[in-house]
Amino acid sequence: MEEFLQWHPTHTNHCMRNTRMLTLQQSAKVFFQMLFWVPVIGFSLLLIYNTLPYFSFSKEFDFITERSFLFKSNFYNTCFYIHIAAGALCIGAALIQFSRYILKKSKGIHRISGKMYVAVVLFLGAPTGLYMSFFAKGSFWERSLFLFMAGWWFITTLYGLTTIHKRNIVAHKVWMIRSYAMAMTAVTFRVYHIIFYLLDWGHLENYELSLWISVIGNMLFAEWVIYRQSKHYLKSFTT
Repeated sequence: MEEFLQWHPTHTNHCMRNTRMLTLQQSAKVFFQMLFWVPVIGFSLLLIYNTLPYFSFSKEFDFITERSFLFKSNFYNTCFYIHIAAGALCIGAALIQFSRYILKKSKGIHRISGKMYVAVVLFLGAPTGLYMSFFAKGSFWERSLFLFMAGWWFITTLYGLTTIHKRNIVAHKVWMIRSYAMAMTAVTFRVYHIIFYLLDWGHLENYELSLWISVIGNMLFAEWVIYRQSKHYLKSFTT
């Protein structure tokens, strides 16, 4: 019977079809992963690159000249430079955190970059963002949104830290995905801003719409990713 199953042509063809289907599914999965991660990595590195000129401490940048009255305060000035440096560090560290290859090959790198990300968010990025939100451009609602972003970024990162200390890896991943979604608003905001600029939107309307879509869109996308991963986890757990 074993020889029949091993050598029967129908069985062999069926196995070959299954193998081809599996290969196609794997290829499609890799393609869609690349479709997501290549732009994410590209725009993240571009944001980090565009942050570097600010550390020439020139006052000729549009954002600084537009808000020049705020930069007369040494405290606001310090918070601004700390915040943009923290944002660049967090986005760079987060890219390492979500690399499955690095996680499998070197958990040490994952831990070091994770500790750096958490420390920078909790002690630098979120607190300075919270302070700066009171002076953000836009209406009361935009300032409230910046306030929410800073608070939610802090809370999600803190929960990510406490859950890994309790060795709850699943909850840790969930909270860090939410934290990363907040960090990435700095990237997605600029992408939407460019799109709406090309569509000839007014400056203030572009700014406000890009901000709201970026925050809400990132949060919804994070919850969708968490939902998909939870379904996969439950399926693997029950089979």
